[in-house]
Amino acid sequence: MSADAGGRLIDGYTLVVFDLDGVIYLIDRPIPGAVEAVARLHAEGRAVAYATNNASRRSSDVADLLTGMGVPARPEEVLTSAAASAELLRDRLPAGAPVLVVGAEALRAEVRAVGLTPVSRADEEPAAVVQGYGPQVGWAELAEASVAVRAGALWIATNTDRTLPSGRGPLPGNGALVAVLRTALERDPDVVVGKPESALFETAARRSDGGRTLVVGDRLDTDIEGARRAGLDSLLVLTGVSGVADLLAAEPKRRPTYVARDLAGLFDPASTVRVPGTADIAGWSVAQHDGTVELSGSGRPLDALAALCAAAWSASTPPRIRSAGADAGRALESFGLPAGG
Repeated sequence: MSADAGGRLIDGYTLVVFDLDGVIYLIDRPIPGAVEAVARLHAEGRAVAYATNNASRRSSDVADLLTGMGVPARPEEVLTSAAASAELLRDRLPAGAPVLVVGAEALRAEVRAVGLTPVSRADEEPAAVVQGYGPQVGWAELAEASVAVRAGALWIATNTDRTLPSGRGPLPGNGALVAVLRTALERDPDVVVGKPESALFETAARRSDGGRTLVVGDRLDTDIEGARRAGLDSLLVLTGVSGVADLLAAEPKRRPTYVARDLAGLFDPASTVRVPGTADIAGWSVAQHDGTVELSGSGRPLDALAALCAAAWSASTPPRIRSAGADAGRALESFGLPAGG
């Protein structure tokens, strides 16, 4: 039974592919309810996988991290942009070729594991530059990469996430560092491996044995867009980077199939909603005029969100949102939106 028929969302899918940061954990701490949700999936015998743009940890390290949080995970269930980037380089370069690595030691280890030689200086004549996030990446590493790319090295970016989540709010991600080189070189990377490219999700979906795959993520610009590119359904959870204001302004390629506040939405029909809904749904109504969408009525806030998505996504430009009535105001405020528009 699918969520559309009033049952549990999870019952419509064979495999669930999770993003990690912002979905399962925030930096190194589990998000409330996430450990219990994954344990419930395991208890029901459901297949899970993890797809992450984080290139600062190896698959085995991520599996160990998850297991330490109470989420038993095997390295083969974890798909990282670092490992995928190394495999791409292995397929394009001769064995032992030098690769200039900009990023964390985990990325160097993945390059080494596929039979290539990590280097750190342009004068070592690298055949390629692979760039991933690392908290210690600075000007010197970026300068070496710039020189190498100008000399003809292939430029691979593990991902282009502009930010990464933290307890203090979004912080610069690998995309911000890639933008430094993009500005200096006046060109884009030759290949971007991670989300929103579809490769990680396509690889994961092949494990579903022909069943349906659901992607769960917190970012519209990586997780949700990547799922759509791979032709997969997606669930946006509001525990990480993208919020409701981002959702309402999302362009078509970044619109999820479902929305939930957290992973409880996998199991509880009352905790998830398919988007968009209709202008009149479950006690809520939306009206559009003069670039404003007005919400009125009462009911479940997630149903109000589905109605707002219907109105906002049909508008030519992102509209202002306002409430008509106390219940509508509380619903907007529960999503971090000002009640007055």
